[in-house]
Amino acid sequence: MASPMRVTGAWVQLLSDWLDRENLPAPELRAVLDSRGPADIVDLPLWRRLLEQAVALRPGVPAPGLAIGALVRPRHVGVLGYLTLTCQTLGEVMLAYQRYESLFYGRDLVQVQGGEAGMTLRWPGEASLGPLADSVSIAALVTFMRRLLEQRLAPSRVRFVFPAPPPAERRAYRAFFGCPVAFDAPHTEVVFPVSFLGLGLPRSDAGSRALLDRQAGALLRALPESDGFDRALQHTLVALLPEGRVSLTRVAARLHVSPRTLQRRLARRRLSWQTLLDRTREQLAGHYLADPSLTLGEIALLLGYSEHSAFSRAYRGWTGRTPARDRRG
Repeated sequence: MASPMRVTGAWVQLLSDWLDRENLPAPELRAVLDSRGPADIVDLPLWRRLLEQAVALRPGVPAPGLAIGALVRPRHVGVLGYLTLTCQTLGEVMLAYQRYESLFYGRDLVQVQGGEAGMTLRWPGEASLGPLADSVSIAALVTFMRRLLEQRLAPSRVRFVFPAPPPAERRAYRAFFGCPVAFDAPHTEVVFPVSFLGLGLPRSDAGSRALLDRQAGALLRALPESDGFDRALQHTLVALLPEGRVSLTRVAARLHVSPRTLQRRLARRRLSWQTLLDRTREQLAGHYLADPSLTLGEIALLLGYSEHSAFSRAYRGWTGRTPARDRRG
């Protein structure tokens, strides 16, 4: 039986940000939103009701879901925000989203397909969350990629499952996405031109920059007297850890050196491979535990552990405490 779809408390804070932007007090609605912590699970019926209650406070605004989704920042997407930091190009971001989408919705839904027409992200029609929630999700996806690239990229086309809205709203959709937008489609779909896939990520967006700066600080504490090679080594570790297959051989290959050369460099620092790996994981663990949008299971994934219990055992070995205790402070 498939797991039920859901979103996170971090995601629903998009709605709080929209209420702020619109100067809407909405005390009862805000009370519900504020009662959900960033890592809490929010079921879809509740998410849809919250959206409907919010937009009812601003009647007559065309396609309000687009305005809500356009407020997305890395803090709204939790672990996916960190995972994009391991990507060098937009194409890699799309593949990372496919690999880890279940951390966000509770299920793997998206299909990523490449071809001459471009890169297609497609969700089955039965996975539609309704017009408002679907609009928020796709607007947020495109906005997030625009922020990563620091340019207003336009998809080749966008399709939605729900029926076509009135003409004014259809114009709002086309203006927002900058491409043809179809409705009554068999599936939800966003297509990007092939030329976009190799676009590099500049990393100077404020939200991404903040994540990177905190992560860099954790790495510096793991290896305080680091040179350029050491920093490249640590960033390679961070990129490979979530894949769960980090090894000296794989890291050496990514750095374009032989495993023997890498071992010699570590020996000159009086480090073994395992010591470096444990030290990096320990410092990153402290960094991730300070982020309330990450669950302990997601932190385990970011550090390359197959399950939460393996992470907890390692953390107790490093610190003598449990990660749950340190999270509580």
